[in-house]
Amino acid sequence: MALLKDWAAAELFDAIVSTDGDGDRPLVADNSGNFVRGDLVGAITAHFLGADCVVTPVTSNSALEHCGYFPRVVRTRVGSPYVIEGIGKSLAEGATCVVGFEANGGVLLGSAVEKDGRALSALPTRDSLLPILCVLSAIATTGQPLAQIAADFRFLAGASGRLEGVPSETSASFLHKLAADAAYADEVFADLGGVANIDNRDGVRITAPNGEVVHFRASGNAPELRCYVEAKAQSRADELLGRGLALGRAQILES
Repeated sequence: MALLKDWAAAELFDAIVSTDGDGDRPLVADNSGNFVRGDLVGAITAHFLGADCVVTPVTSNSALEHCGYFPRVVRTRVGSPYVIEGIGKSLAEGATCVVGFEANGGVLLGSAVEKDGRALSALPTRDSLLPILCVLSAIATTGQPLAQIAADFRFLAGASGRLEGVPSETSASFLHKLAADAAYADEVFADLGGVANIDNRDGVRITAPNGEVVHFRASGNAPELRCYVEAKAQSRADELLGRGLALGRAQILES
């Protein structure tokens, strides 16, 4: 993050882009060196391509349903196989331009796309180059800075963390109690006004009446309990994350 800021301060850029080591996830920062989160990169890509359906895991920002850019948003469990499955189902149900993406920014093009007289065939595997090109193209075609393009999606602030060394059976006990015992969930989240909605597709995702989100899920590839939060301000998201991790830690010690 410091390096991005240093580069942005030293030169005039529209964006700074890179990928992870095997090139299937993008890293994008705006002209000030501010990191653009992966699900937001995916959303910008889908909107640029004219998607009528996006398929993405439950960990992607909840603003996707409310930004007004996508007629349909399909949520899946975390992992590209689940996104691919959701893409196939969406196409079978009549969607014509389907873009899938994960919260890490990897994009899966579910259907062929034609734009400005050029065609791009479907690529249902995680890709970093298409989202990078779409973000840069959005800057070029709109004449707006990336920071403004990103802000128009009205994403909530997010944060995530994890508790390491948590066996899956311990996570399962806590998550089951949170999902099955409504009184317990309301008590735990009383300071948020209780529970407005619970999503159990992958872990337990709690939405409070004020729209704030606290999502717990067990990692699929490590003994970890992960926590994802959303709030209107980053300071509040950071506070919620600390609270969520403290709650998970307390429940683990009790079990």
